[in-house]
Amino acid sequence: MSTDSTASVPAPGGFTLDDYVRLVDDETGMPLAPGQVAADLDELPDWDSLHLLKLVTALETAVGRRIPVGKVLEARSLQEIYELAVSG
Repeated sequence: MSTDSTASVPAPGGFTLDDYVRLVDDETGMPLAPGQVAADLDELPDWDSLHLLKLVTALETAVGRRIPVGKVLEARSLQEIYELAVSG
């Protein structure tokens, strides 16, 4: 199993992919393997809309700004949601 080489590289504001994975685990109770961040949301066991709401709320606190929910709803992976959160 390979790990993402950008996992410890800080995103703007210092919120890394490792930070994000911990946040997903803390807020949803879903421990993620490194490869699952890029997996389609449909492939994640037990993923549902409540997890998404919890995650967006926690992400907004973590990055200190609003996240465009319309774009989050179009995201197909946790990686895409992370990229939306840190891209500004």
